Amino acid sequence: MIRRIGRREFDFSRQVAVMAVVNRTPDSFFDQGATFALDRAVEAAVRAAELGADWIDIGGVPFGRGPDVSVEEEIARVTPVIERVAATSDVVISVDTNRADVARAAIAAGAAVVNDTSGLGDPDMASAIASSDAHIVITHSVGPPRVEKPAARFGDVVGEVREFLVERTERAIAAGVPRDRIIIDPGHDLDKNTLHSLELTRRLGEIADIGLPLLVAVSNKDFVGEAIDREKEQRLAGSLAAMTSCLERGARIVRMHDVEASVDAARMFEATMGWREPARLEHNTHPTRNV
Repeated sequence: MIRRIGRREFDFSRQVAVMAVVNRTPDSFFDQGATFALDRAVEAAVRAAELGADWIDIGGVPFGRGPDVSVEEEIARVTPVIERVAATSDVVISVDTNRADVARAAIAAGAAVVNDTSGLGDPDMASAIASSDAHIVITHSVGPPRVEKPAARFGDVVGEVREFLVERTERAIAAGVPRDRIIIDPGHDLDKNTLHSLELTRRLGEIADIGLPLLVAVSNKDFVGEAIDREKEQRLAGSLAAMTSCLERGARIVRMHDVEASVDAARMFEATMGWREPARLEHNTHPTRNV
């Protein structure tokens, strides 16, 4: 489970990677365009790295329904951010895209990972990754992004997600992507309702058993809000609880909005597991003085 990703090395048998989110979009799910301006996007990425993020995920088009964005426009949104962050930090950079042409441009600009929320929906995506040194995140979703979908229905959501991820992994390997450059994501809330996402969380070990590094994106999602009846701006505590539940069940990469809180929670999880030494050791370590 040791992976060299970009300019960093991770031991996923005993380490959690915190992925920060930077969306250069005017209609992003959480920040609603706060980092759409180029300088704001770069500042947010650099600040996330300073706060301890291991990874920055840069997106130019949200997954949810909305107006079409051309390939050219998506490239114009993400590549300048990637170039500027890569020039200033060794943080891992991923591009959140489901288009092979955008992936190629992003990799050329310095991205080390393609975070594909369509799970190889573009038939050229696997070959684009195979011809590079980049990693691929294969995510479960149903049908194309950006369009209205019917109500979510699964017979066994965990079984169907697992089957999808195994099949798409095999497809990537057949196209020439080495297995050690593949990461999987069950896609919490992507074409799933709250009960589906909660069951995925409870049974996440069945996805981790596939044997590939497991990424989860649970931050501020609707299943968190609906589970505890909190609006989007009030979901930090629920998001951290969901994140920790996933870590206990085998997730090792977490895509989170609040970097500082998420890094603290991840490092505390590592410490309780015995994977990380305390940052300092002072409490009850001095002998009692006789008075």
